[in-house]
Amino acid sequence: MNTRPTSRIRRAVAVVAGLAAASVALSGCLYAMIPEGAEPKPSVTNAPDTEGVAQDLMPFYGQTLTWTECGTGFDCTDVTAPLDWENPGDGEITLSVVRHQATGTAQGSLLTNPGGPGASGVELIRDSLDFAVGADLIENYDVIGFDPRGVGQSTAVTCFDAAGMDDYLYSIPDAPRGSEDWEAELLEAHKEFADACEANSGGILPYITTINAARDMDLIRAVLGDKQLNYLGYSYGTFLGATYANLYPEKAGRLVLDGAIDPAVSGLDVGATQALGFESALRAYMKDCLDSGECPFNGTVDEAMADLGALLSSVDANPLENGDGRMLGADALMTGIIAALYSADSWQYLTQAFDETLQGDPTTAFFLADFYNGREDGAYLDNSSEAFRAYNCMDYPVEDDPAAEAASDAKIAEGAPTIAPYWDGPDSCSVWPYPPTGTRGEITAEGAGPILVVGTTNDPATPYEWSESLADQLEEGVLITRVGEGHTGYNKGNTCVDSAVEAFLLDDVVPEDGLRCE
Repeated sequence: MNTRPTSRIRRAVAVVAGLAAASVALSGCLYAMIPEGAEPKPSVTNAPDTEGVAQDLMPFYGQTLTWTECGTGFDCTDVTAPLDWENPGDGEITLSVVRHQATGTAQGSLLTNPGGPGASGVELIRDSLDFAVGADLIENYDVIGFDPRGVGQSTAVTCFDAAGMDDYLYSIPDAPRGSEDWEAELLEAHKEFADACEANSGGILPYITTINAARDMDLIRAVLGDKQLNYLGYSYGTFLGATYANLYPEKAGRLVLDGAIDPAVSGLDVGATQALGFESALRAYMKDCLDSGECPFNGTVDEAMADLGALLSSVDANPLENGDGRMLGADALMTGIIAALYSADSWQYLTQAFDETLQGDPTTAFFLADFYNGREDGAYLDNSSEAFRAYNCMDYPVEDDPAAEAASDAKIAEGAPTIAPYWDGPDSCSVWPYPPTGTRGEITAEGAGPILVVGTTNDPATPYEWSESLADQLEEGVLITRVGEGHTGYNKGNTCVDSAVEAFLLDDVVPEDGLRCE
């Protein structure tokens, strides 16, 4: 069974804040609304910061950026980075960067990352600027989005075409769930996917790691002309930001890590904790649904959850045909459920999906699952699934402890009984072309100065306990707690959180550690 967060359903482990970005703007198409842009400002190119840079890295750190307009109020550029930071002469990759220049007087750049791993930072800023950052930050910072190596418009991990992705993400195994033949079918599918990634990605797979992405981020900082990195990272972006602060404490400026991943927990613990987190969020949704008077389920929360379990079991045994010929099984339905749990704003669409599915119509359930997988009209809008797999297979060490695995399975079965049957599967990374190079351990970032960590009490994707843990690990970690539902805490309508984060980023005002925002 899976020992790292890489199974078919467990793509949820560190999925993007960008999902929540789109869900807050749910409309007829379930996609993020494009914010109105300000009048464009003349493009500015600053001299790169090359102080203390090694000679073999000067061709990269000394490059001058060329910006081109890429939408009202936005300009874009490409940054050339080493393929292998340990051997910078052995090849190059391209990093795609977008900038929204400050509408007022810029006090520097603010780099952002939406999470994933695999979410596009370029798309987050270009398409959802006012979700990513508040108005005061837009006025006072050049807001920067970038696609990390392997992602989106940067040199990207490439695996299947659209038809291949459909088969990989939505096909239903022939063998009974949990049987040896079922595991063999899934493992063969994982191997075909991994082989395609290796064949089509131009040799970049062994270099798609968070350590390398953090080094890329320092390069971006330098070529933007900033002496220190100011950063706002969501979800997986917290791990990227903490890794940066650990590597470059002297270059760490004002860092905010929202919806933290605990870098010290194992893949098994990640999976188990998240399963419980999504089960908790599902129960919160169910209570709200039952209280609304318009819920397709009845009775108590426990009774409604049991009925949902029966619905999942039913579509597992008898999948429902969609209008495009695809079949909705339990895995696809669970993907749709997970997608909708990232934000309470999308719960109404989950209710619609359940109501339709109970009547034999999988349309909205597929709509949610497609949204989660970046699929629209039969095409895939990004490579988030491919990049997610590539990063996790390189970042998470192999775990081979049957006793620990059994304990994890028991924890999930007890604490997440509705989700448990559809959570685990064979370890997809066991057939990845390269062994992992990452390690798990505490990050202290000694010498980096105060770092803000924002945690939400019922965050399903990055449970609150991880934010508590990361804040404790960091030498000068400062915890801000948002009491509420959904993934991540900043810019979600909580004035207490927003004021603390923005006072820190704008004026270097460090809030009281343990600030609790109801």
